[in-house]
Amino acid sequence: MCPIRWADQTCVTPGTGSNIVSLDAFITGEERRTIDDRFRITLPPEMAQAVTDSDGRTIVTKERFGCLSLWRANEWQQRQDAGVAVLRQKIQAGRMDQKWDDVQRLGRLLSTRSQTVQLANRSRLLIPDAFREFLGAAINQEVMVVGAVICVEIWNLAAWLDTLKAEMPAFNPLFKELSS
Repeated sequence: MCPIRWADQTCVTPGTGSNIVSLDAFITGEERRTIDDRFRITLPPEMAQAVTDSDGRTIVTKERFGCLSLWRANEWQQRQDAGVAVLRQKIQAGRMDQKWDDVQRLGRLLSTRSQTVQLANRSRLLIPDAFREFLGAAINQEVMVVGAVICVEIWNLAAWLDTLKAEMPAFNPLFKELSS
């Protein structure tokens, strides 16, 4: 099982240090798109390909308010299944007895956080009903489609600009930290 597979199919196991990934494998770039009258956006083809399984499935997730993330369905499911398996082991071992409120809260978030979608012709994504309010975008409104290295993000334009404003000053220190 590969924990992370880049767009070029290179497998990366975090923490092992054994996988060298070229910058070409990262999902990068940003493009403005407009939500059409049926709540669809057209993804850049290379980004759509990077987050779509061979059977056309993509997972759309609620990450940060004003932002949705797109992932390959099989990889997302593997990550989620691994986390749920650990949680089940903790419950069976009695280690969660004092944390039932947190377990229920996690269950609610798991239930509403992601949905499997199929991209239509020309890499069009229909934004699911339950995700539209979270994104905070309306018909004929522009959104920003951003490559976030391991996934594709769809941002409410105002939220994206706020995020850039807050995070861009930390770019150089972050790059140095992660690349050294």
